[in-house]
Amino acid sequence: MKSYDLVIAGGGMVGASLALSLSETDLKIAVIDQQSLTAPAFSPDSGYAPRVSALTEASSRLFQKLGAWELMTAQRTMPYQHMYVWDSEGTGDIEFDAKSAGFKTLGHIVENNVIRNALLQKLAKTDIDCYPGQSTIDYQLGEPHQVQLDDEKIEARLLVATDGAESRLRKLSSIPSSQKDYLHHAVVTTVETEQYHQDTAWQVFLDTGPLAFLPMPSRDGKHYCSIVWSLIPDRADEILALDDEAFCQAIERAFESRLGSVISADPRFRFPLKQRHARQYHRNKVVLAGDAAHTIHPLAGQGVNLGLQDVEVLSEEITRAVERGDDFSGSHILNRYERRRMGSNLLMMKSMEGLQNLFAADDIGIRWLRNTGLKVTNSLPLAKDVLIKHAMGM
Repeated sequence: MKSYDLVIAGGGMVGASLALSLSETDLKIAVIDQQSLTAPAFSPDSGYAPRVSALTEASSRLFQKLGAWELMTAQRTMPYQHMYVWDSEGTGDIEFDAKSAGFKTLGHIVENNVIRNALLQKLAKTDIDCYPGQSTIDYQLGEPHQVQLDDEKIEARLLVATDGAESRLRKLSSIPSSQKDYLHHAVVTTVETEQYHQDTAWQVFLDTGPLAFLPMPSRDGKHYCSIVWSLIPDRADEILALDDEAFCQAIERAFESRLGSVISADPRFRFPLKQRHARQYHRNKVVLAGDAAHTIHPLAGQGVNLGLQDVEVLSEEITRAVERGDDFSGSHILNRYERRRMGSNLLMMKSMEGLQNLFAADDIGIRWLRNTGLKVTNSLPLAKDVLIKHAMGM
């Protein structure tokens, strides 16, 4: 039986980033996943993936430190310098500009598969053991933990759960968590627009939920945006049932034709939106990171960025413990990680919940207040700079 200091359950963006962050320590590390852990070949002529992430400056810097950022930019990334948000039910709007805040960009829109491919390419060049394509993964929790894979069993002093929002490892560890259904589904796809997106991330708050047009690279003179449309389930059913032409017309109307006509759309996908938060981030040498610990509404695009902040703090605490000869899996180390991350994650979660409730309210007084608030904030450069830096993870 092979023994490891640390086994990471889940080789997605967060799990692979954590493995790379710890790859230069003396720890013996393994990554296990039901999916492949080999980066597929990328073709610049391939269509856009339906799932993208709005990476903050802080996330980009982490990937630069891991040596993965240049691989992402060599494949496909889209920097944006502006953000424009407005209320479809009123006259309030707010605009953010990178240059006015002293930055080159506000962030980058990157397809999730591009991010993961770059991380897996870097992971393949380390001494970390990878166990991909495991159809059955069973855990016997103890000291050490035992992990039954398809063809062998391995041991781990510390297990890290980065296995997603429905984390099996979190449930087996009896780590309590709360869950709230947003009662919305996200419809995602990529659309071609008549006009260039102006290097801008656009978001309109509709009475049915927020709609985001996220800029993607132009190709052959054609312009594209990635779409995230939050809808009540019945409305999502109606939108998905439309043919392509009717869908393009519906989304163009919802977006108020800000980029001219919506010419075409890729296949549409949907997923339910739920808020989840673990009440503890570790128990009995099992520690959570990313979606296994928390999920939030995608209206501000902060989900994966919060997970990558988990990676930075957890890898920092573990590395410090290893360097001073401390027990990296000890409760005092993991408590420090929990204290540093739980407050920030809860603050972002409550902020997103508050925004969603504010823009979903139909009361005329609340509608007046939110439109007035948008206008006032838009006229205060210092306040906008603070918001920009917070959103960028700076």
